[in-house]
Amino acid sequence: MKILFIGKREDKAAEKAAKELLQLFPNTQVVWSHRSIKYPEELKSWTGDYIFSYLAQWIIPAATLNGAKVAALNWHPGPPQYPGIGCTNFAVYNQESEFGITCHHMNPKVDTGSLVEVRRFPVQPNDSVFTITENCYKEIAASFSSIIKGIYAAQPLPESTEQWTRKPYRRTELDALCVLTPDMSKEEMQLRIKATKYDRHWAFLELYGIKFMPVDD
Repeated sequence: MKILFIGKREDKAAEKAAKELLQLFPNTQVVWSHRSIKYPEELKSWTGDYIFSYLAQWIIPAATLNGAKVAALNWHPGPPQYPGIGCTNFAVYNQESEFGITCHHMNPKVDTGSLVEVRRFPVQPNDSVFTITENCYKEIAASFSSIIKGIYAAQPLPESTEQWTRKPYRRTELDALCVLTPDMSKEEMQLRIKATKYDRHWAFLELYGIKFMPVDD
C-alpha cells in the first residue's frame, strides 16, 4: 500500500496521525504543509493508492489527486453545513448548538467531494472558536484512526448519506465578518468579536484610516 500523507506543519495532532499511519503502512510518504511554503512540484507526479490530507494548509492540485488509484481523502473541521474557510467562525456567529467534522473525497474544487463520514458534537453557549476547534481536532483524530484501521483490515470506505448544503465559505466572507462599524449594535459587535477571536482578536473598527482592535479585560 502506497500512501501520501500531507499534514499541517508543526501541529501535534497531525504529527500523531502520521505516526499512527506509519505504524500500519510503513510505505507512506509524509509531507508537511504551511501557507508560507509553496506546494512541491514533485508531488504533482506522485502515484499510489491513497492521499490523506490532515489539516493541510494547501489546496491539493488535480495533478496530485489524479495519482491516487483508490481515494484522496480530506478531514475537514466542520459538518457539511459549513464547507470552506472560517467554518468554525461562522458557526459561532450563527450561534449553533451543534458542530462537527467531515471526512470527504477530494476534488480540485475545495469541499465538494462526496462524503465519507460526518461526526458531530454539542456546542455550549460559553464555547469559543478555540474550544470548538479543539473538539474538532479530537473528532478528526478519532475519524482518521477508525478509517485507516478499516483500510488496514481491507474494509470498504464508509459512505455517508449526507451532502454539502452550501457553497464553501470564501476568504472574502471571513474578512467581512471581522469588520466592525459604528452603526452596529453592541450585540452585533460582541458576536463578531467572539466569532473572530482565536489566538488573538481579528475583528477591528476602522476610523479615519486607523484600525482599532478589541482588548480583553
